[in-house]
Formats: sequence, C-alpha cells, structure tokens
Amino acid sequence: MMHSQTANNFDKNARAAIADPVLQGALQNLATTFGTRRQAAITTVPDWEGSREAARSIKAEVLQNLDKYLEAFADNAERNGAKIHWAHDAKEACSIVSGLVKERGAEMVVKSKSMLTEEIHLNATLEAEGIDSVETDLGEWIIQLAGETPSHIVVPAIHKTKTQIAELFAEKVGTDRRADVDELTATARRILRQKFAEAAVGISGVNFGIAETGSILILENEGNIRLTTSLPKTHIAVMGIEKLLPRFTDLAVFLELLPRSGTGQRLTAYQSIITGTKRTQNDEGPEELHIVLVDNGRSKMLAHPVTRQSLACIRCGACLNACPVYRSVGGHAYGAVYPGPIGAVITPQLEGLAKAKQLPYASSLCGACREVCPVKIDIPELLLHLRAEITEGAANGVATKEKVARRRGESLAFRLYSSMWKTPARYGFFQTIARTAQRLVARDGRVGKVSGFAAAAAPPLGAWTAWRDAPAVAPESFRDLWKRDLKSRGGAQ
Repeated sequence: MMHSQTANNFDKNARAAIADPVLQGALQNLATTFGTRRQAAITTVPDWEGSREAARSIKAEVLQNLDKYLEAFADNAERNGAKIHWAHDAKEACSIVSGLVKERGAEMVVKSKSMLTEEIHLNATLEAEGIDSVETDLGEWIIQLAGETPSHIVVPAIHKTKTQIAELFAEKVGTDRRADVDELTATARRILRQKFAEAAVGISGVNFGIAETGSILILENEGNIRLTTSLPKTHIAVMGIEKLLPRFTDLAVFLELLPRSGTGQRLTAYQSIITGTKRTQNDEGPEELHIVLVDNGRSKMLAHPVTRQSLACIRCGACLNACPVYRSVGGHAYGAVYPGPIGAVITPQLEGLAKAKQLPYASSLCGACREVCPVKIDIPELLLHLRAEITEGAANGVATKEKVARRRGESLAFRLYSSMWKTPARYGFFQTIARTAQRLVARDGRVGKVSGFAAAAAPPLGAWTAWRDAPAVAPESFRDLWKRDLKSRGGAQ
C-alpha cells in the first residue's frame, strides 16, 4: 500500500507513481488549480515581495531568539489559564497527550488536521492505548478511513479521485456507490457532528503562537477545528517550537501570505485566535487548554545557519504545487509525513540521512519552490547542503560545520577542469580530445548510459547517464564553423 512506502525507496516509489494512471489523473489539475488561484490572489496584495521579505525577517528574528520567545509565550499562555507541556521528542509528546486523555477518562477524541501530530504518529499511539482518535477535517477523515497517510500538506486526499472516494464511503459508511459529492459531504458532516457532540477532548495543531500574548492561531476552511476546540471540555494543542511570532501585529503579514500561497484564497474561512481558557460558563471555548510544545529534532536544525531556515516554513504547501517532481509523483512517493520540496529537506533532518538520503535528490533544482515560498526559504540551497552532507558521509542529517570540506579527488577534478578553460588554446585542445574520446560512448549525437571502464574513468559521466542522456560534443566547434564560413566568403568580415 502507498502508506508503507519509505523515504529511502523514493526512486522505486516515483517510478510506480508515474506508471499509475489513476494517480496521474488525480494530480493532473494540481498545478493549474492551485497555481492559477495563487497567481490571481497575490495580485490583490499591493507589495507582495515586501510582505514576503517582512515575513522572512520576522521568522529570522524568532529563530535567532527562540529561547527568549518560547519563555515569553509559555509565561503569557499560563497567565491566561493554559497549561504548558514541553516534549523533547515524538515519544514524549505522544505520552503527554495520551496521558492527558486517559486522566480525563476519554475513550474517544476528535482531532483536527495537524502535520505535527502526523509527524509524531499520535493517532497510532492513541489507538494503542485504546483511544479512538477521529480526524474531523474531511480530507484527513477520508484518508483515515482508507488507512493511508496525507499526500499533500494542505489537501491530504489530493491523490484520490471522486470515484475512489465514493467507493471508500460505500465500503466504510454504507453510502451508495453512485453518491455525488454533496451526498458524500452530507454523510461525513452527519457522522462527524455526532462525534463532536460526544467527545470530551479535542486535539488540534497550531499555525502560529504569539509570544506577546500567549495566544494560538488556527486557520481552516471547514469549521471543524472551531468545533474541536470549542465543544469538548478539554483542548490539547500540539505545537512545534518554531511556530512562534513575536507580536500580535505580526499576524497581519502572515494572514496575508499563508492563504494566498496555500489555497489561493485572500483569507481562510475561519481564523480562531485562542487565548487561554474561557473566563465564564457563558463564554465559548474549553474549560482546560493544554499546549504541548514539541522539539523532536528542531533544536538540531536550529543550530546550523543553513538548516535553520527550514524552521521558517509555515506549511502552506505552495512549494508542492509548484514542484515538477511532486506534480509527477504525488506525495506518497516520498515515503514520509512531509512530501514535496520542503519534505525533501525536513525529513532527512528529522529522521537522519541514513533513513532519507534519497530525498535531497528528489529535485531538479529548478528553483520553482524558492520562487513561491512566502517566507523565502532557499530550498535549493538546503538540498545542495544535504547532498554535500550525504556525499561526505555525514552520520546524521544536520551539519556541524559552516561548509562541507571538499574531497581531494573532487578538488583535483575542479582544478583540472578550470585549467582546461583558462586559455582558448587549451579549450580547443581538450575539445578535440573529448570529441575523439566520445566516439566510444556516443550514439546518434547522444551519450547514453555509460558503464565499465568509461564510467570508472569519468565517474560524473557515469552518474549522470545512469538515468539520463548527456549531449555529445558537437562535431565542429563554433570557431571552426566561423572560420570556414569566413573562408567561403573570401575572408570578408
């Protein structure tokens, strides 16, 4: 099944995905739908690039002073009635959440869409403890019924067609296989509303935490999160330590950027700002608010100036929508919680390069992800950094050096290459050698897969042609063509 794929089998997963006609059909409109909407939405912002730069600056400020802002957030949240819990890793985070649920005697919880709870595998932990965890986002509920994982950060069931969903509902909840979208949605609403009414505990993620006030902000379009955080007596918010903003006014920048980048909306349908617990019985909100602050590898990412920028991600999914690789293979091919370009840099850092060393190569380095990122994360730089770590045999996903030292053989090769290009005479000489040598490997003007002695003699050529053809050196250089043309014209300029 798709959800059993692993990050270190990306190459095999990708080939299977490309050969899947149903998946390809489901992915077909991804770029058009989200790309067109995003482009239209950003034109409504007077200074889009200025907003991106402001967001980048705010996140840089937070990450450079994260200890200070975490302390301020925790103090202000507790002052308003929330209870703060600190989790070093996924196991500790799951233990805290399951402990809180069991203390309240809850056998079932309602849960809103959260990539962090997917990251720590919270549902599996709750189920192992005999607690029924019900996803309430429609897309998340669909893949929960299917026993799968999200294939997109924003649209978790993007890989499924309407026919597949109708078949799934018929099998799991007894609807007619011919039911249309409205009927399926109405069925989901009826079932989930009953769950909201019964649940004593609601679990959510967090889009942003505000250090200045101790507030948390959660964005959504369906209203399920507001029900999750309002109806149950206890609300547990699971939040990555990087999700902070310094000031309440900073929200204006990110509320302008995130919806437009993610779904092409000017604003999401619901913006829930939660500051502590309700003050009186007539107020809306939970009687208890627990905020679980999760590290789970983020401190290691924070320690290095290159990998640190990974933590600026606001989980909008824009890089997925723009990436030609993701649009070709979908999310499950990445074999990890976070797919697409941002997943290719986050997963190796969270899980270690040994478990995800193929993912930094799951990119053409075209830079489309960098161009659409609302907080200007330089994903190609991160990909190259991780590739260097892999090449140099790093033991984990996070470097401890500013720069990765180049191997002697690589340095020698680049010096030789530089020497070839230093003068026109050398350039012409080595071109002649290459033109002669390529007769051993070139066919029909292309250099196909090279192996054996040729690959050993020129390892970069062997690596390049393992999956693609390389252009052959032209039979004649431009200089030779120019000289011949001049000669044919009698030396005329």
